[in-house]
This record gives sequence, C-alpha cells and structure tokens, in this order.
Amino acid sequence: MTAAEQTEGKVESRPFEADVAKLLHLMVHSVYSDKSVFLRELIANAADACERLRYEAIADPALLGDDVKPRITVVLDAEGKRLSIEDNGIGMSRAEMIEALGTIARSGTKAFLEKIEAAQSGQGADQSGDKGGEQAKDQTREASPLIGRFGVGFYSAFMVAQRVEVLSRRAGSAEAWQWSSDGKGEYAVSPLAPEAAPQRGTRVVLHLMDDAKAYAERATVEQLVKAQSGHVPVPILVKEKPGAEAKEITDGAALWAKPKAEVKPADYTDFYRSIAGAFDEPALTIHYRAEGRQDYTALLFVPGARPFDLFDPDRKGRIKLYVKRVFITDDAEILPRYLRFVRGLVDSADLPLNVSREKIQESPLLAAIRRGVTGRVVSELERLADKERETYAKVWDVFGAVLKEGIYEDFERRDALLKLARFKTTAGGDDWRSLADYAAALKPNQTAIYYIAGDEIGRLKASPHLEGFRARGVEVLLLPDPVDTFWVMSGVSFEGKPLKSVTQGATDLALIPRLDAGAAAAPDIAEAVKQFLAFLKTTLGDEVAEVRASERLTDSAVCLVAADSGPDRALEKILASAGRLSSASKPILEVNPHHKLVTALAALGPGEQGFKEDAAHLLFDEARLLEGDRLSDARRFSERLARVLERGLGQA
Repeated sequence: MTAAEQTEGKVESRPFEADVAKLLHLMVHSVYSDKSVFLRELIANAADACERLRYEAIADPALLGDDVKPRITVVLDAEGKRLSIEDNGIGMSRAEMIEALGTIARSGTKAFLEKIEAAQSGQGADQSGDKGGEQAKDQTREASPLIGRFGVGFYSAFMVAQRVEVLSRRAGSAEAWQWSSDGKGEYAVSPLAPEAAPQRGTRVVLHLMDDAKAYAERATVEQLVKAQSGHVPVPILVKEKPGAEAKEITDGAALWAKPKAEVKPADYTDFYRSIAGAFDEPALTIHYRAEGRQDYTALLFVPGARPFDLFDPDRKGRIKLYVKRVFITDDAEILPRYLRFVRGLVDSADLPLNVSREKIQESPLLAAIRRGVTGRVVSELERLADKERETYAKVWDVFGAVLKEGIYEDFERRDALLKLARFKTTAGGDDWRSLADYAAALKPNQTAIYYIAGDEIGRLKASPHLEGFRARGVEVLLLPDPVDTFWVMSGVSFEGKPLKSVTQGATDLALIPRLDAGAAAAPDIAEAVKQFLAFLKTTLGDEVAEVRASERLTDSAVCLVAADSGPDRALEKILASAGRLSSASKPILEVNPHHKLVTALAALGPGEQGFKEDAAHLLFDEARLLEGDRLSDARRFSERLARVLERGLGQA
C-alpha cells in the first residue's frame, strides 16, 4: 500500500515546530525594509534541488528521464496575485516535505530569533517621548537586514504571501504531495493528483498580499533575479503569465569557471550574497584555479559581517563541494574550524563521483585539497594584512577571536597565524597592534612579550598588575577573549621572545629602567614592613600560598598573582566555570612595600592586633575584588569593614 493510499486522500494538519512557529510570527508581523530577499532564498532552494538531482542521477541515470537539463521557472500571474517558482530538481516525498518545511535544522536559529526580538523590543516599549520613538525606529532599522544575513530560506516567503502552497513529486516516484499554510501555526499535507503535480521537482506557489502585488510583474521580478540570483548555476526562465512561453533570463553559467578577468567586482558580490544568504559586502574575495597534482577551482569569500552562529559549538564550515560542477555537499570539511567564517565553494576535477559523500570526505585527494585551500586562505589574509591594513583591521575586529583558535589548534601554521594576530595593547590606544609592532618597541633588557588575560578589556586596562610595566613604558598585550587563555599557554614565542603573563610568577622588571630615570631609587624594605608581610601570611593562613613584596605595583597596595608553574589566573577561572577544575591553586598575595597604607599598618603596635587582622583580610579581599572575583564570605567582609570604619570614626 502506498503512502497516498494510507492517507485515504485526507488532508493531514500538523502544528509547526516551536522555533518555526516563532520565526513565522516574526516573518508575518514584522516590517522589513527589503522583503525581496524571499525570491533569492526560494531560487537558491530550487537550485540546490536541481544540483542534488544531478548528484543522485550519477548512480541512477533513470531519475532524469527525458528531462535532463536543469532549470528554474518563475511564473507570474498578476491577475491572480500569484507568483510561482518551479524547478525540475530532486523533489520531495511526504516525509521529506514534513522534515524540510515543518522544522528548522540549521544551527543558530535560536540566536537569530533572539537577535530579531531584541532589535524589535523597542516597538513595545514606551514611545510617548521623542527619545523613545527614535530608539524604536533605530531598532527596527537594525532588524531590517537580519533576515537576509541569516538566510531562513523558505519561511521568508511569508513576508509577502498570505498563503503558500508547495507541490512536489520526488524524482522516480509516481506519488505527489501538496503542502500548504497561511503561516499562522499549522500546515497541511495531502496527496496531490498526478496531473496537478510537476512531472518532477517542486513548485512553490505564493498567494501574494495586496502590498506585494509588484512581485507578480515582469520588470520587478526580472530585475531582482538578475541582481540577486544572476550567478546561480542553473538557468532561470520566466513566464509572464500561466501558459505563456518561458523566456530565459539567466544562463546558469558557473561564475567560478570563468576567468577572473571576465568577472566584475559586482558579480562577485552578487554571487557571495546568493551563496552566503547575506546582504553585506565581502571583505575579501579569493578566486583561483589550482593545477598539478590536484586540479580544482576555489571561489571563497571572507564576509564583512559576523554570522549569528559563529560561536555555535555545532557550527560547521559553509563551503560547498562540487566535482566537475556536480554539487556534492554544502558542508564539506574543506577548511579548519578556525576558518569556519569563510563562505564559498570548491569544484574538483579529480575527486570520484561514483562514491558516497562520506567516502569523498575521507579521500586523500580531498585531504590534499584541504591543505591547499587552507594555505591559500591564510596567505591571502597575510597579503591583505600587508597591503590593506585598514581592511584587514576590520576583518580581525570581526573574526579575530576565531582566527586565534588556530594558534592553539594548527601547529603547522602557528607562525603564520601569529603574524596575522592583532591586539589591543597598553601602548596602542584603540588601534590594533601586531606582534611585529610589539617586537619593534621592546625596551632594553626586556626578555619577554607580556600579556594580561581576562574577560573585559576595560578591567584589564585598570588592572594593578600593569603599574610597574607602565612605569617603565613596557607594552602589554590585552587579551579579553576566552580562547586567549588557551593559546598563550601552548609554548608560543615570537622572534625568540616567549609570551609571559603579568599575573603569573615573579617579574623581571628590575633590569628594565623606569621612564623617570632621574627619580630617586626606591628605598630598601623597612624591617617593620617585612614583619608585617610575615604577619599577613600567618593571618591569612591557607588562603594564600605566599605573601611577598611586589616589583610590579607602584600605586596600588596589593594584587594577586599565580605561581610560576601551572595555569594562569584567567585560565583557572575559565576551567572552574566549566567545571573542569577540581581545586584551584592558592594565589600569591603581592604587597607594595612602599605604599602609605602598608607602611602605616606595619607601624602599628601590639595593642592593635585585632585591627591589623581585620586589615589583613580586607587587603586580601581588595586584591580579589580588583580581579573581578566574588567575596568568599560577604558577611565576614561586612563585619570587618564595619569595625574598621568605627575605629576610623573614633579617631576622627
């Protein structure tokens, strides 16, 4: 018994998956400045269907039948306010239709929905004042391009259609199915009479809203198709009305197969937007053909804007793989994870077509292509960094945190990636600085490249650990990204200089002259201060590993540092928050022996024992707060602070 017979001709209504329902609500009820993106998305889906058929037909040529040339046909019906996009591709079975049109499989959907909602939340806020109204308008404008930047595909049709019907027959099947919905929570699936269905493939029929009637007009549609989908590798035809003769408006020539000299920058931009589902301009275009042991063509783009799901742990690369212009897969593992933001395709002339996608992924030929393409992307980024510093700075600003993953993961290209790395530093202001810039500014007797890692660049700049380095004009790298705490611990060096944390171990600042060289040298540590440091260790006990005089402090009284061996303080925090640290190491409390507060406390007599103990704990808590830590015992902190304040008021 067939699936059609099992349904007994009845219409089956089903609710949308929760995320789809939420997305459809946004599509239907939100106002976007450019709704025309829906046409690009539907044509891209149709092209994918044609390319998937070409792939399956390699193993089963009978799927093509007599209709061997792929095509996409756009049918206009201005009188009926309908627009149809039809392909003769692979088509869908009933199960495939439910899976493809009732759920969202792409990662990052939740992030996309949250971004849209955040951008539009101002519409529901108080807009009685001019300021509130302007903020709401700004947020609406911010939301406008998001649909295209994410690429939600089929569902974008509901921005212009009050009802959508999908009629489909899978290649090689006698059964046909119809899917329909008004985008309000449910969809229906029912058997479709063979005479009403495409011979093969899918027809998407949009019943247009009154304010979207222009999308059934020839001039509007032809202009949009040429601008948005002119380089889709499947010919696109248009019919001015049902039953009219179809006229070709794009020839389906593969842009990547053309010589670079014949491709205009605008063509590359249009193709990038089509393949990436984006509105931005590509920051870098890489188009080349490799010949020799491997023969392949690559057309790759570095986006100008950050994808929503860039840091999704399940996110894979978005590189399409073709073999002799036959589409194989849209998530080929061509590039390493740290280049997952790159979009584009690779078309190989050597990979076999008569094996499964899984076997192709394991092919040694593909491994060689991976090495070649990865090396080319890195070298093109090097060229951009050298020749177009401002453009590269924008790329780093958007994707630097991802590129730094490669320093940790890709030992083979570590040196190249270190040269590509850019940093905010204590000497660079708001500008990005390279390690080469840093090395050129090394101070006499400086033996390391210093850095400070944390979670927020403002807090890093204010850290007391930097005081001794600033006093000597020593530049310090500011590392606010979580990945920074990992790659700096992997034995990295640059031009023979190791990277060293300013929050770990002893400093070697004594050999580097201070900027105020004429100032008097710091006096020796007073005996009373030495005794106070010993008192601090006794009072704090097991809370600290050691209490010692500091070379790195000039203005602050105290700070915490990690031991010479083991993880840095910032790495310990990340591991602890992820539950991967059973017990943290005890910090070292460094004390500025010449600070007025320290010398005053050291001068107190035996009768002030209780006050000194309170002060010792408060100094330790001060050091923890300066690092952004939480107090271990807020109540005892409050009690100690109250006693110290009472004593101060009593002496006033």
